[in-house]
Amino acid sequence: MEIILEILTSSWRILEAAALYLLFGFVIAGIIRAYVTTDSVVKYLQRGRFRSVVYASLLGIPIPLCSCGVVPAVAGFKRQGANNGACLSFLTSTPETGVDSIALTYSLLGPILTLMRPITAFVTALSAGILENFTGKSYSESSQIIPDRTCIVDGCCDGIDCDPKVHARHHTLLERLQAGMRFAFNDLMHDLAIWFVIGILLAGIITVLVPDSFVTAALGSGIVSYLIAFVISGPMYVCATLSTPVAAALVVKGMSPGAALVMLMAGPATNMTTITMVGGMLGKRSLGIYIGSIVVCSLAMAYVTDMIYRVSGISATASIGFTTGGPVWEWAEWTAALILGILILRTLWQDYVKHYVEDLLVGSQAAQKGPAQRCACDCCAEEPEDQRSPGKAN
Repeated sequence: MEIILEILTSSWRILEAAALYLLFGFVIAGIIRAYVTTDSVVKYLQRGRFRSVVYASLLGIPIPLCSCGVVPAVAGFKRQGANNGACLSFLTSTPETGVDSIALTYSLLGPILTLMRPITAFVTALSAGILENFTGKSYSESSQIIPDRTCIVDGCCDGIDCDPKVHARHHTLLERLQAGMRFAFNDLMHDLAIWFVIGILLAGIITVLVPDSFVTAALGSGIVSYLIAFVISGPMYVCATLSTPVAAALVVKGMSPGAALVMLMAGPATNMTTITMVGGMLGKRSLGIYIGSIVVCSLAMAYVTDMIYRVSGISATASIGFTTGGPVWEWAEWTAALILGILILRTLWQDYVKHYVEDLLVGSQAAQKGPAQRCACDCCAEEPEDQRSPGKAN
């Protein structure tokens, strides 16, 4: 019981350190959703072998989609005319990072890894896209774009038969902003809540139970530690949000920042589900480029990251954001953790508990009525004839 209490206490400290930044990331994600539509994204992913790849690599960095969520989005881009290199770049950079995970990285891992994470995602995505477009035959300048302009506020029009200038007057700035916040704190929260909970619990378990000497020996520094981090995180399904607190807990235990970067990059992008879908959608050759770019770039950037820490004399452990900065900041962290905790509990109730409780209640009520009073079919709750009122028709 004492160990469980220590794990929960450690997890709560991580939640406190991360909550304020994560809420900020959700707000930014909502603003992006309100004003960056599929139409505005896909028009940059079609023309130019190099330019489209650069745009796709940059556009994927702030957008908060997990590795499985980005695949159907890329499939839509491909149908709308985006070339394979741009699709592969977007598919690489998007799951590795996002505004939510960048904010979370800053709160838990400090400014250097916060900067290296999107830079590594960009370099990896750029490499994959360039290799795809300049060595393959999938590139085409003649593809026609059929963008999705459906209104994100209430679906009032498809944007095709409605002029954009006319549609801009359909909804106010506040209505679009509200639609973005609904996406952030409903749709996005439903995608990330369970993974964030798992992440902070795993971080709490690592903090309490995993010996520092073990982590230092296996993941302390060098190419071997990078490869071990890749092998551990690669096959698992971990989103960018889940991997961040786990990496932070391991850095505190002695893992090198470079190995942490490999975990942050490889885990969200190379799980088996995504690999299967990439191979099916873009082909085996593109899949080889995808995996190869992630492996080579993440290992190279891991070495650069460790070198930056070593040359600058900065301790990675000292930069971990598990400590507070004064009473006002402590109050802000605690308030943000409480708000985020309530939002997560609401989401988990809606996704995992509510339906189970409702099924139990329905089953209990049906059992109390008895078999003679229940209709045999599932489509109605018809009363037996002897209990119907005289005015009821059959």
